[in-house]
Amino acid sequence: MTIQEMQQKILQLKKKKDFCILAHSYVKREILEVADIVGDSFKLSKDVCSAPQGNILFCGVHFMAETAKMLNMDKKVYLSNELAGCPMAEQMDPEMLKFMREREPDRRVVAYINTTAALKAYCDVCVTSSSAVEIVRKIDSDKILFIPDCNLGAYVRAQVPEKDIKLVQGGCPIHASVTAEEARAAKEKHPEALLLVHPECIPAVVEQADYIGSTSGIINFAKKSDKKQFIIGTELEIAETLQYECPEKEFFVLSKKLICPNMKLTTLADVYNTLTDPDKNGFEIRMTREEAARSRRCIDEMLRLG
Repeated sequence: MTIQEMQQKILQLKKKKDFCILAHSYVKREILEVADIVGDSFKLSKDVCSAPQGNILFCGVHFMAETAKMLNMDKKVYLSNELAGCPMAEQMDPEMLKFMREREPDRRVVAYINTTAALKAYCDVCVTSSSAVEIVRKIDSDKILFIPDCNLGAYVRAQVPEKDIKLVQGGCPIHASVTAEEARAAKEKHPEALLLVHPECIPAVVEQADYIGSTSGIINFAKKSDKKQFIIGTELEIAETLQYECPEKEFFVLSKKLICPNMKLTTLADVYNTLTDPDKNGFEIRMTREEAARSRRCIDEMLRLG
């Protein structure tokens, strides 16, 4: 079966079995082409709330599918590949966070959305990379514990110096692997290009950027800019996607290390197999309504503040 033939079968199956396919921007292009909604993690979960389909197939990683389930408890939610996790989301557990809260009970816990549902249950508010600065400014406390990404946290702390923001040592190992030397080398090689980076990169890389923002922010900036050349400081798929959508512009990758193995685990065949027999081949996200209610409180607070 060719890629095109499999895509056609997927389009038929999702309509027949009442599925909405969500695809994170980092997954492979052949999957993006059959998705109903494409975007970064929270945009997908928020947008699917208004989707008419009764079932959801998430092409991304586990914590994202959990968020989709929390916001859509009356729908069945499947992850297209059950091995697709997230090192950042999994590097803290509830016991560790409870210990930290007990030591400093006056700190409000701000959690990056890249956390597990179990951890979110012990957080005060959730943030995305695009909303973090605004929400930390608005939160009714001057003392913050920001988890788990110290790089995004450092960026927020620099933007909101009036607050006492404590960080923990954690983050995305892919974005954090890019060095300041790589950023300087890329700018020297492409002197006319703007450097666009995700705030999950280390501060020494972020300081060299012409634009700092979320995946969606980087995409929108590049599309709207009157500049013609860009160095993309996030997952490699974004540079490829932008090159397809803006053929009159040039996009260069900041580093060949910017490839997420967990996002790349999902294949078009995974999508096809899940849709063929969801109960047999699919990995369903399950949680009780009580678990979902505890975990989504910090997401509801994000929506209120953001």
